[in-house]
Amino acid sequence: MKKVFVTLSSLLLVACTKAGLELANLPNKFSDTQTIKNIDYGPQPWQKLDLYIPPNPSHEPLPVVVFFYGGSWKEGSKSMYPFVGEAFAKKGYITVIADYSKYPQVTFPAFVEDGAKAVAWTYRHVAQYGGNPSELFIVGHSAGAHIGALITADSHYLSAEGENRSIIKAFAGLSGPYDFVPYEKDYIAIFGPPENYPKMQVPTFIDGKEPPMLLLWGADDDVVGKSNMDKLVAKIHEKGGVEEHKTYAGVDHVGMVSTFIWFLNSKAPILDDITAFFSQYK
Repeated sequence: MKKVFVTLSSLLLVACTKAGLELANLPNKFSDTQTIKNIDYGPQPWQKLDLYIPPNPSHEPLPVVVFFYGGSWKEGSKSMYPFVGEAFAKKGYITVIADYSKYPQVTFPAFVEDGAKAVAWTYRHVAQYGGNPSELFIVGHSAGAHIGALITADSHYLSAEGENRSIIKAFAGLSGPYDFVPYEKDYIAIFGPPENYPKMQVPTFIDGKEPPMLLLWGADDDVVGKSNMDKLVAKIHEKGGVEEHKTYAGVDHVGMVSTFIWFLNSKAPILDDITAFFSQYK
């Protein structure tokens, strides 16, 4: 049965099975988490986000996570990830999951600019939903980790939205492609020409003043190499920044986020490690 669940998790996260997604997201349908869908964070039709708000009897403002999903900058949807919103809600966080533009409709850096716009919207408006804008955190998986890391490290993205990267208290990246050179045709089209590559490599912007970063990777990941994490860690150390990093044995690329699913959350303590890291910066 465990093997069936593991296989199912791999399928559902590439949208190959509607039934798999429904099973992963089933708890959200019956929980006491309030879900608000399709809030506009910008004028474009894809600039929409979903909010997941846990019960809050104390009425104290809650910490906030903005989550960016992966999909190779080409696919994916916020509608796939209620299980992430539910997982963080159970930890007492309001969760924001935003859609963003994708290739081939756009190329870099349009999707990062969308992400920055969603973060800025969250900072300005989350208090209306019971969130604490002074406790705003970013989490991303795969391409979403790349987007989140660039917003955290490259100050110009939030500056373009009239905000400062200091509004981000900390960042957690799951299997992010932070520092790579595109070789496949699609990725060259997304990030090229070659003189553009430093602008999409997160270490380029590390100056030691960026918000703290938690960098996580699965030892069975054959999609995004460990060198991406290692190079970013090395640059943060060189510049005197703050980071923690961890590798999980027996976890592959999809597994880094599928451990948030209710029937797979015993595979690795990724959610616990993220919230423990964030708790240092509340």
